Amino acid sequence: MSSLRLNIIATIYNNIPKEAGITKIEFEGPEIAIYVKNPTILADKTELLKKIAKDIRKRIVLKADEKARKDKKETIEIIKNIVPKEAEITDIKFDDELGEVLIKAKKPGLVIGKGGTIQNKIFFETFWRPIIVREPPLKSRTYDSILTHIYNETEYRAKMLKIFGERIHRELLFKDRNVRITALGGFQEVGRSAVLVETPESKVLLDVGLNPSVSYGEKLFPKLDIDQVRLEDIDAVVITHAHLDHCGMVPLLFKYGYNGPVYTTAPTRDIMALMQLDALDVAEKEGRPLPYTAKEVRKELLHTITLDYEEVTDIAPDIKLTFYNAGHILGSAMAHLHIGDGTHNIVYTGDFKYSRTKLLDKANDEFPRVDTLIMETTYGDHEQENREEAEAKLIEIINRTISRGGRVLIPVLAVGRGQEIMLVLNDAMKKKLIPEVPIYITGLVEEITAIHNAYPEMLSREVREAILYKDENPFMSEFFHRIEGYREDIAQGEPSIILATSGMLNGGPAVEFFKTMAPDNKNSIIFVSYQAEGTLGRKVSDGAQEIQIIDRDGRIENIQIKMEVTKVEGFSGHSDRRQLLNFLKNLNVKPKNLLLNHGEPGSIESFRRLVEREKEKIGMKGTKVYAPQILDSIRVV
Repeated sequence: MSSLRLNIIATIYNNIPKEAGITKIEFEGPEIAIYVKNPTILADKTELLKKIAKDIRKRIVLKADEKARKDKKETIEIIKNIVPKEAEITDIKFDDELGEVLIKAKKPGLVIGKGGTIQNKIFFETFWRPIIVREPPLKSRTYDSILTHIYNETEYRAKMLKIFGERIHRELLFKDRNVRITALGGFQEVGRSAVLVETPESKVLLDVGLNPSVSYGEKLFPKLDIDQVRLEDIDAVVITHAHLDHCGMVPLLFKYGYNGPVYTTAPTRDIMALMQLDALDVAEKEGRPLPYTAKEVRKELLHTITLDYEEVTDIAPDIKLTFYNAGHILGSAMAHLHIGDGTHNIVYTGDFKYSRTKLLDKANDEFPRVDTLIMETTYGDHEQENREEAEAKLIEIINRTISRGGRVLIPVLAVGRGQEIMLVLNDAMKKKLIPEVPIYITGLVEEITAIHNAYPEMLSREVREAILYKDENPFMSEFFHRIEGYREDIAQGEPSIILATSGMLNGGPAVEFFKTMAPDNKNSIIFVSYQAEGTLGRKVSDGAQEIQIIDRDGRIENIQIKMEVTKVEGFSGHSDRRQLLNFLKNLNVKPKNLLLNHGEPGSIESFRRLVEREKEKIGMKGTKVYAPQILDSIRVV
């Protein structure tokens, strides 16, 4: 055992009262678990535990020794007696290996209690550590199956956490403190995002995405076949959000030997798995299978460690990770890496939205330190409409289409844009700004909306308050009608609004609705999200009047496009040129290095020139600006 771990154990033993009866100290991933025979001895010692955590600079959790825990049947009865009936507990599961009890309830706040009082009472009366989650009002098969899968594999997960813990809390070997960043994907392009961060001690991957505009070949995934990316040497994988261009190739790592942790927020874990499984299904139906299977997705879930925003966590011997709200989609995060003892601080924005939307609060702009900023520039070359203009334009197009007896197709990204447009349409219909025609929801939008309902605390203040305190859930509006897949009677029926995936017309029911609706000039298609180069959505939005589609039987279909085609960019989950510049201007600490990524070459170059011109105004006079190519490495220390 390393001297580091021996020092940590000694500090804990020297500070915990002997009467508590420590039986073991386990390094469980980023947490250090203290197992004791008599937890009640520590019931009023919260400040002592906080002091120990501060002294060793690690996250610690208190757990009861297996022999001290109450019988499961007795524990269930105690929980039901302690928790108010209004909490509506729907399920209780036990993790024997980690000494935890999962409590799922419709009103989890009532299980936690004010200041955590009820949660603490459950622990000190049962000696099982309570983990409390929400039972969403919309049933989510994904959410339920993920929790079931994790709690069916508790022995494997506990074993993995101990392996991760040994690797994280190992002795530092090198005194040299250089830091290198290598572009593996998503630089000078949109898609297959991946960044390698290296120190002499550690290697961390930030995002591992696929390219949505490519069906096969080497450009489908990041450059993982270089000497620097030996999977057995990777300490951690950090996923900023659940869009496939950022997470779509994580299972590939497990197929080829990666056996380490994946760090995300809880919503990202759930949506990521759903998106990956759906991508497998779509690829198989289209005869272009992805290079991994559902088996690797299931393994990925058992290796995933979820973190809350602003929770500082060790992920390697010399790297701490903190997630901050990115405002892009549910659970999206900016990743802050604190390297060494203040050696270097990296912020990787992932995709972010630097303005409030109906769905989410604005991205964070305050960090303890930033030496190097890796920032997306998807819309670095132009400004979008503001939200008021975008909503007015959407309403105008809908009214125009319905007045001529047509149907409106809105292809949406299942995550983010789908829910944002649902909120906009519900609000407009309630205010009678558009006629009360059916709003059909199809594709993955429905299942992912259910996952949004599991995490209302991560939504915008208005939506959060409506769901939690006013019992008004906008996602369950009477105006929404859920349907399965494509329906011809709707595509050719009465005036209606159809929200369907995929948002770039590269699969899903949106393509089927488009094929039927495109030749009718009474209909409209409204693009509300980014259309990547090479996708069908990009061709249509750029003004193609005829396109060819290969159907599932391998035959080529010629589609005449006579429907009205419009773009409303103000709903994008990405920051536009103005918002990107404002983000840099408002950063509380200015970076020494700025690396631009996640944009087409023209967008990145345009924004790079803008930053160079405005450096002094935005307080970044001494900042070096880089626009790396794929496989470029930059030593930042």
